[in-house]
Amino acid sequence: MLNTTLKAFVWMVVLLLSTPVFSSSSAEGEPVDVTGMIMHHIKDAHEWHILSYPNENGVKQHVSVPLPIILIDGGVKVFSSKRFYHEDAPIEIVTPEGNKDHYYANPELGYGIFHETIYKLNDSGQLDFNAEGYPTNAKPYDFSITKHVFTLIFSSILLFILLKAAVKSYKNDGLHPPRGIARFVEPIVVFVRDDIAKENIGEAKYKKYMPYLLTAFFFIWINNMLGLIPIFPGGANLTGDISFTLTLAAITMLVTVFSGNKHYWGHIFATPGVPFWLLPIMIPVEIVGIFAKPFALMVRLFANITAGHIIILSLTGIIFTFGSAAWAGLSIPMSLFLLVLKLLVAFLQAFIFTMLSALFIGGAVAEEH
Repeated sequence: MLNTTLKAFVWMVVLLLSTPVFSSSSAEGEPVDVTGMIMHHIKDAHEWHILSYPNENGVKQHVSVPLPIILIDGGVKVFSSKRFYHEDAPIEIVTPEGNKDHYYANPELGYGIFHETIYKLNDSGQLDFNAEGYPTNAKPYDFSITKHVFTLIFSSILLFILLKAAVKSYKNDGLHPPRGIARFVEPIVVFVRDDIAKENIGEAKYKKYMPYLLTAFFFIWINNMLGLIPIFPGGANLTGDISFTLTLAAITMLVTVFSGNKHYWGHIFATPGVPFWLLPIMIPVEIVGIFAKPFALMVRLFANITAGHIIILSLTGIIFTFGSAAWAGLSIPMSLFLLVLKLLVAFLQAFIFTMLSALFIGGAVAEEH
């Protein structure tokens, strides 16, 4: 029974790992664009694409969920992304390198979308391109609910529900050991408190920053776990979006800067033990350090999560690049191993971000030795 279940699980993972590549091929015998498939599954989009398949006539059919597009351009304009992708055929273009590309345009709306960026159309209802192959049309302010924005909202609601259930269990039965979801949450909260907050901020001041540290840890972790889904059809790679990691890093920087005491700022503008004639060099270095630390947080989370997705999808794409099923014996087990490893990475990256945030905050609130 155990062997049967294990085999079924392995075959399920094999099929799921292969589906993104299968859905990227537009016709039988046509070479698969592995690079395009990988970028499609890790980038943001204005619609939630599930998969593509050829019908009986060989025409590619798309299964996707349109998302709302919200633009500010002489007023607020709201419409469905379906009006871009499915009302009109794509307009083919040739890049400066000689490759074929395309964009969608809706003259009725007056906008076009190229590589998930929305532009205003010219008087002829088209986009203008420069010599480098980039559109020169003006862009409206885009506040659309994209795939990553929807995932952000979904993960926030999911996290609120899970933690609310844990808190409720304590209120209803606080005298007994934790039950239900609380049994899972409590060890993590204790771990963040004892091994991250107290260790790096100090016994006297850590409580003030626990809400932020716990929020950052759980929020990154749950989105890292949801981020494993881009390997399968219909996933979203939120923690692999640099705008997401930039926002989290910026919040850490603001908390650090506004928590800084006189000793923190004294080390920046009057570094102890440094000759006064060296201060004009040290002060700019210390100021750069204020921004370099959150920059490292931003890049570390973004690069590690994105690289993991790219490697797994690349291993799956090897089968179709070489056009031989024999490669599946190598690429699928390696992809499965990396997928399991990313379960550890999902936790590890949340821990590293939270630990470094606590370390930076601890340095800002530390008293003089």
